Amino acid sequence: MSDPQSSKGFVHVYTGDGKGKTSAALGLALRASGHKMRTYIGQFMKGTHYGELDALQGNPYITIEEYGDVRCIRREEVTAEHVAQAREGLNKAKEAMLSSQYDIVVLDEVNIAIWFGLLTFEEVEAFLDERPEHVEFILTGRRAPQEMIERADLVTEMREVKHYFHKGVKARDGIER
Repeated sequence: MSDPQSSKGFVHVYTGDGKGKTSAALGLALRASGHKMRTYIGQFMKGTHYGELDALQGNPYITIEEYGDVRCIRREEVTAEHVAQAREGLNKAKEAMLSSQYDIVVLDEVNIAIWFGLLTFEEVEAFLDERPEHVEFILTGRRAPQEMIERADLVTEMREVKHYFHKGVKARDGIER
């Protein structure tokens, strides 16, 4: 007899100031693809080239899309266009979620998108309210709202202990992007 919880999808939150939130979500997607499970990854606030785009290209079980500006923005630089990009991304992710094609949906950097004001917690909460019960959800990004943490079934906080960035090392291809 199968475990009734094996068909239930849970909500994961990967947050905190440490490195590795997106990498953890991508690792889960890669693991799932080894079991022929399909994952949709929507990346908020990302519109530039990241190595994972090339690495995952051709994997028939993983779909990845970016929703964001081609340059990194700061919170005080948010425009109506940035908000529109995020909302369009959330709509694309909703279409994917409701398509019955995916076992897992990742909203990468959605927590920081909320903190930036690109989306509201209520918009993301409404999105989660529509999820089919079997779909696993991963929500990543720094500064997860307390309401998101309370709503989640699993929360992992990445805590920075030490980082070479503070010694002037910039993001490197293949390691940070």
